[in-house]
Amino acid sequence: QLQASGGGLVQAGASLRLSCVASGRAFSSYALGWFRQAPGKERESVAAIGWGFSSTYYADSVKGRFTISRDDAKNTVYLQMNSLRPEDTAVYYCAAAWGSSYCYYAPHSSNEYDYWGQGTLVTVSS
Repeated sequence: QLQASGGGLVQAGASLRLSCVASGRAFSSYALGWFRQAPGKERESVAAIGWGFSSTYYADSVKGRFTISRDDAKNTVYLQMNSLRPEDTAVYYCAAAWGSSYCYYAPHSSNEYDYWGQGTLVTVSS
């Protein structure tokens, strides 16, 4: 089970940090990702982090502004979001993917993920 938190209403240029806590065992053996879905749009991958070597992936739209990290001791994955823009407004979802290959790369397709959190709303005003 995944529980996301940290969303809220901020002004453009502000920062937020999302957290996602996982219950259960073997957290350190899962790749983790953040996705988002804006109103009227399809869900898109934002960032992902593999296990093992902690390889990362970022969507072009967030590169240089967002940072994904994980703390396996706390069963938690974070998404630090800086320089937020109105177009970042969306419901953000965390997800977990099981697979030995994710030791080497970070999956960024939604169909690679096995478990999903409930979502946390991020609203960025201009």
